Amino acid sequence: MLPVVAIVGRPNVGKSSLLNALLGRRYAIVDDMAGVTRDRVAAPVQMGDRWIELVDTGGIGIVDTQSLEEHVEAQIQQALEIADALVFVTDGREGCTAMDQEIALALRGRNVPVILAVNKTESKAGEAAVGEFGKLGFEPWAVSALERLGMDDLQTAVLEAVEDVAEAEDGDVPGEPVLKVALVGRVNVGKSTFLNHLAGAQRTIVSEVPGTTRDSVDVMIEKDGRKMLVTDTAGLKREKQVDGSVEFYAQRRAEHSIRRAEVSLLMLDCTSEITRGDKRIASFIETECRPVVIVANKWDLVKGGMELADYADYVAKRLPGLHYAPIVFVTAKEGRNVLAALETAESLAKQSKERVGTPAINKALERARSEFLPPVRVRRTPKIYYGTQTDVNPPTIMLFVNDPRLFRSGYRRFLENRLREVLPFKEIPLRLVYRRRRSIFSGNRGGTRGGGTRGGGSQDKGPRRKDTRNKDTRSKR
Repeated sequence: MLPVVAIVGRPNVGKSSLLNALLGRRYAIVDDMAGVTRDRVAAPVQMGDRWIELVDTGGIGIVDTQSLEEHVEAQIQQALEIADALVFVTDGREGCTAMDQEIALALRGRNVPVILAVNKTESKAGEAAVGEFGKLGFEPWAVSALERLGMDDLQTAVLEAVEDVAEAEDGDVPGEPVLKVALVGRVNVGKSTFLNHLAGAQRTIVSEVPGTTRDSVDVMIEKDGRKMLVTDTAGLKREKQVDGSVEFYAQRRAEHSIRRAEVSLLMLDCTSEITRGDKRIASFIETECRPVVIVANKWDLVKGGMELADYADYVAKRLPGLHYAPIVFVTAKEGRNVLAALETAESLAKQSKERVGTPAINKALERARSEFLPPVRVRRTPKIYYGTQTDVNPPTIMLFVNDPRLFRSGYRRFLENRLREVLPFKEIPLRLVYRRRRSIFSGNRGGTRGGGTRGGGSQDKGPRRKDTRNKDTRSKR
């Protein structure tokens, strides 16, 4: 367990900007619109010789555009309960407000150190206003999250505030998770409910309001003594449906989470048809070549006597690009099969790290060729000389061929599916890379167009000699 430092304050004072400045990278979504942050956004950071968990929170007293004030307030209260120290952020441009004084009064009643950060003090007017905040009862620290001014002094104050927090046996160094999982899907399919059951707590806001989750929320789960990082993401939408910069950045963060994760959990709502939004997410996962578990949620609400196999066939027809992905049926609201989905993700992660020897790959290639030869194209026969695995996660097999352009998409899909069936990659994507093999008989660096000439390659016979024989002699012959 790391010392927890919660960043609190009224809306739009720069709490998320301050989190990003302390982390040294863009982590939380920042926008001029008040109330962007709803869930607790936590991240570990090293300050000096200690690791600390920073927690960004929503604005105290926010009037949410989707009437989620109670949910946001509950997340703030949970952050306050677990915090070992608090960074109370105010706005130096606006001065000390009545809301700041109310928050300060509430924080003084808590038995934890409070660090008062007066943000937006990059101008002379902001610097002059710092002394005004002394009436809140805490020593004010002038900072500018935008310009990253005063960060060193603020970090020193934070370290002093948590110096009495006992260090763990491992020296408070956060361990690297054994598995990184991204929860993805369109809005209102139950991603946050699923995560909360894994975490055993109300870690993210759950609401029937579409688009509740905005930022990607990382939560460390411990299972059988192993740490796993599970990321809840905003519901992905079509580009035309993205409204404003907040949703735009939420979409980009969700896509980044898919790239960063070892396995994605694509959640579907069993009570509704698979939509174009589901297909777009599946296509993105397929393009990124990431292992994926299809999580069919709300199975308890399915009516009409549909069997598991029937729905699996339906998914395979609607999402043909992910036909190899395993399906786990869950009821996230009650926690049914939630752990089974995580265990399946572990299995896929293990598959994606497998390595296969070149002899086994070439044996599989020979078997595939015996079943179906690649069709002749432009009077030339596609040839595969040999294949070898060059990478893992995803498993990548390099195929050396006479000309990659001769292999059509249909045969490439056939070959990929056959190799997946034979090799230990049955439930994960397989990346095949076609490379022209250089001819050893040609003087050209790139080899001959057809992978070598008939009869053993070209021969250099030197310059042709002029024929000086008598024309009449040649004619008689």
